This record gives sequence, structure tokens and C-alpha cells, in this order.
Amino acid sequence: MITVYEAFRKFRSRLELTQKEQDDASRRQQEIRGVMAEKFNIDHDFLTGSYKRHTKTKPLKDVDIFCVFHDDERPTYRNGKGPKVILDAVEKLMVTEYGKENVRRQRRSIGVEFTSQNGDEERVMSFDVVPAFTKGKDYEIPDEEATSGWTSTNPTVHAEKATKANEAFSGEWKGIVRMVKAWNREKGKPVRPSFLLEVMALDILKPPFGGDYPYEFMSFYQSASERIGDIWPDPAGLGPAVNDKMSSEDKAKASKALKEASDALRAAINLGRQGKGGEELKAYRDLFGPLFPLS
Repeated sequence: MITVYEAFRKFRSRLELTQKEQDDASRRQQEIRGVMAEKFNIDHDFLTGSYKRHTKTKPLKDVDIFCVFHDDERPTYRNGKGPKVILDAVEKLMVTEYGKENVRRQRRSIGVEFTSQNGDEERVMSFDVVPAFTKGKDYEIPDEEATSGWTSTNPTVHAEKATKANEAFSGEWKGIVRMVKAWNREKGKPVRPSFLLEVMALDILKPPFGGDYPYEFMSFYQSASERIGDIWPDPAGLGPAVNDKMSSEDKAKASKALKEASDALRAAINLGRQGKGGEELKAYRDLFGPLFPLS
């Protein structure tokens, strides 16, 4: 029978993007970049978010494309203008190109969905097109829920912190974050946004990695349950808190789900201590979902 350690390693591997997914992501994002460049004067663009940080789980959704507008576009879309102007323009372009049914308006971006064919979950499902302007060494993006209408950010700082955390945690940090995000999706996303889990992991997962996945997860979920109500700042120290839109009810719901996960891990560990290895593995599958292996 597969060991618990081997099962978690296999689970981690199953959550990694396949070559087909990476190829599809590359093709689609280049296509969207081309569409944006034809309409707007784009200074530069780049992939960001959890896809770029390698903390994205499958099926692949919400791949962030940062499109940095040239300064020549500021009079039209930024100076003295609210977020609606630039989001309207990007939304109109995406609707024209991909159809209204495949485009969704969001707080800071325009989402574009691609329907999978033949139930193939390895196809890229959606992208988030984020219009931006430079702001010194950082960027500012439209934000329809911010008082000023704009939010400062720097995705490069996010990526650098994730890389450092992964190195300090023996290369296991990103894999653990992916597994936690898989749990969150499996349980109906009690923690929103899922980026919050990644931000919390920067603080809660203390190096070095002890080598025991169940204990690492149990400790993470317990701490996250107790601290979900804290203010979790943007890692770059620029934008609003990551959990700024979570209500007291949202936080209570998330805390409950996180505590239940910690308790479930403790119970699974006890099954293993009793020599019930098969039942222990099934308990982990119940927690993390069908991609968790039993053999």
C-alpha cells in the first residue's frame, strides 16, 4: 500500500499543470495580448497571479494577464477618470472578440472564459485581463470598489516572496499552497479570495519543512482558523488588505471550515497510529478531494 508521504507527493504532482495545459495557456494568453495590442497602446504586458507564482491548481482558471498601458493613453483612460472608463473599454473589446456570454466584469479586471471541449479539463478555462499604468516602480490598476477608483500593486513583489518562501521550505511551500487551494475548491471555497490562503501561508508556514505533510497541514489549518479574522495586508504593502471584503459572517464561515479541516487531519493521523492505513488515506481523500490517491 502507498505510504502517506508518497500519497501526498503524488497528490501534489497531480495538481501540477501538464504540458498540454501550459501550451494551451501560452497560446490563449498570446492571443489575448495580441487583441489588446491592436486596440490600445500597450507599453508591455506579462503574466502574473498564482499562475506565474506556480501556486495555481487545475483546472486552470483566472490566469492573470497584466496589460500596462503606455503613458500616451493616460489622458484617455486615467487622468481624472474613474475605473469605469478603462474597464468599459476593455470589456467592450473582449465582448467584440469573444462574445458577451464569455466575458464577465470584475472589480479590477475583465474575465474571458473559454469553454472546454469534450469535457477536457486540461484546457485553459479563463483569463483575467488587468489594465494597468506604471506608478514609479509599481503599478496602479482600476478598482471599482476603492474610494479613489484605483489600487496600487506590484505583482513582482508577490512572486519574489513566494519564491523565497518556497526555497526556505525545502521546495515544498508552493506545493502545499496548491493542495490547500484544492481543499478550498473541494469544500465550496469557504475562503475567498483563494489568494488569502497564499498570503496566510507566507506567515503561518514556518521553515524548515518537517517532512510530515499531515502535521504541517493540521498546524496550518488550526492557525488559519484562529487568525482568519486578522487583517492580512497586500504582500507588496500597496493595495488594500487581501480580506478587505470579507464580512464577519464570511470570516466565521471560513474559520469553521478551517477548524474542521484541522480536526479531520487529527482524526486521520490517529487512524494511522492505530494501523488503519487504508482508512487514513480515505480520510485524506474526503478532505482534499478525488485527486488524492489511495494507491
